[in-house]
Amino acid sequence: MTIPAKFKEYIWLVNTIRRARRITFAEINERWVETDMSGGVELARSTFNRHKDAIEDIFGIYIDCDRQNGYQYYIGNDYVLREDSVQNWMLSTLSVNNIISESLSLQERILLQPVPSEGNYLRMAIEAMKKGVRIEVDYRKYGTDTPNHLNFEPYCIKMFKQRWYILGHFHRDATEEKPESDYFGVFSFDRILKMSMTDIKFQIDPDFDAQTYFDECYGVLVGDGTKPERIVIRAYGYERYYIRDLPIHKSQREIGQGENFADFELFIRPTVDLSGHLLSRGNQVKVLSPQWLADELHDMHLEAALMYEPEEENCPQ
Repeated sequence: MTIPAKFKEYIWLVNTIRRARRITFAEINERWVETDMSGGVELARSTFNRHKDAIEDIFGIYIDCDRQNGYQYYIGNDYVLREDSVQNWMLSTLSVNNIISESLSLQERILLQPVPSEGNYLRMAIEAMKKGVRIEVDYRKYGTDTPNHLNFEPYCIKMFKQRWYILGHFHRDATEEKPESDYFGVFSFDRILKMSMTDIKFQIDPDFDAQTYFDECYGVLVGDGTKPERIVIRAYGYERYYIRDLPIHKSQREIGQGENFADFELFIRPTVDLSGHLLSRGNQVKVLSPQWLADELHDMHLEAALMYEPEEENCPQ
């Protein structure tokens, strides 16, 4: 996809201000003239103002001005670019796309991973969220042949490890036969066989915050009853550098280091997907606490090792 010229300018402007933290219009113009986009022509003040408005409308990122300190521009809501937000995802994706689109001559030497789109179902779910209506889906869990028919309120959508998930809210008023029921469920788009929007309206809980809902999670497992707790891991060799650069969770902080290791603390739900991730790091990561999790990972490593033991041959009688 080729990004239109205006979008390239928007992306450049946000990245320039973000990197500088505080920058005057004159400094922006100095850097603008050095780009190929400028054609050697300075950025007009009116164009700059239109770009600011468009960036706020399209990306939800607003550029503010500190008039008390030399009329310096800065990202007024910079926090949205430091978390798993739509703004951050859009800006990062378009920035990378912009770079790649200008390097098509190297397309055979730039290797990418496929990005899930989920076609009409993703679009339909977002449309239902906009309209505030419930959706119906036929959903087939792994290991089952018969799909379940579900009807729920679409609360939010989350991408994790190249898969799209939808958080559904289920509510049933109390009856003479059944008590009131109120709970959430997370469903993967790639297991939805059929989806349709209903005409049933709903009001999202005003206290619900999608970011907060998944704050304590490694991925998307929330409703299995696992409580968050303090976890300390030790990373050896090069793995400690990887974990520093790409934290396992936003609560991660480094609490110690030795000659060939570093210790990290996390406050997170120790769900099975977190155990799977730690297990995948092999002998490069060790859980120091809690002890029950260390024992669980120890047993999982032993079970995995047993799978590679040679099978005994049946001796003929």
